[in-house]
Amino acid sequence: MSERVIGARIVIVGLLLCTVGVVWWPAATAAGPAGSFLTVRFLDVGQGDAIHIMTPDGYEMLVDGGPSASVLRELAKGRSFFDRSIDVVVATHPDTDHVAGLVDVLERYEVGILVETAAEHDAPAAVAYQRAAGGEAARRIIAQAGQVIRLGASTTVRILSPQGDTTNWENNAASIILQVQYGDIAFMLTGDAPSGIEDYLAGAFGAGLQSEVLKLGHHGSDTSSSAPFLAAVQPQYAVVSAGKDNRYGHPKQGVLTRAREAGAEIVSTAAQGTITFETDGKTVWQK
Repeated sequence: MSERVIGARIVIVGLLLCTVGVVWWPAATAAGPAGSFLTVRFLDVGQGDAIHIMTPDGYEMLVDGGPSASVLRELAKGRSFFDRSIDVVVATHPDTDHVAGLVDVLERYEVGILVETAAEHDAPAAVAYQRAAGGEAARRIIAQAGQVIRLGASTTVRILSPQGDTTNWENNAASIILQVQYGDIAFMLTGDAPSGIEDYLAGAFGAGLQSEVLKLGHHGSDTSSSAPFLAAVQPQYAVVSAGKDNRYGHPKQGVLTRAREAGAEIVSTAAQGTITFETDGKTVWQK
């Protein structure tokens, strides 16, 4: 990704769950060199989530940062040492295994837009993240169902959840759920959202949730990845983002069974390290 002034465009539109409204932020300059594929990397950060998205026209989004500074090692791969910019960072919810690494990201990188939930946490990592975010020059957006982030001309990111004021919500329930669309191919990123939220979305959106790649909720915990949600998403691949031999026993066997019954191939950062997908907008493959 070339050095440039960071920018992305966010359009808030009326999906099924929100009031129509528009906020438009154009990029200050053109994006980097055009490419052929959208690349989505599920980073090996141990027991946590960090997903790095790179669009064909040079935009970057990071969804969560994992539990430590190890996210910096993964982000550094394949990029210039002097590239210190990320267009959009999303903190799905303020649990340590999602935001602790973002403290290091915000220290190292210039970020254009921060998308967050209003849920609060008094854990040291969450407090440190809020302090780091407050010191960043980025625009800070509270996520709401119906918002759409346009990453350049080619890639659309739809926020499906949460809806309403999440200030007093349980952290996992407040997770930001994103659907990343490039051509005919979609990626569903679920944070730690529980099955109650999943089932609500399955009822509200139905086949609109269909996505070729699904990040299994809550690292493969049995609190997520319900049968109705999997039936709606119909994933070709189901990704487990978890640490090897983690103390939680993630992923749970019942979750893996449900995902396979839904037709998904299971891939796991615990077994494979960083998992990279590419798509030309018509098909998707693991690199």
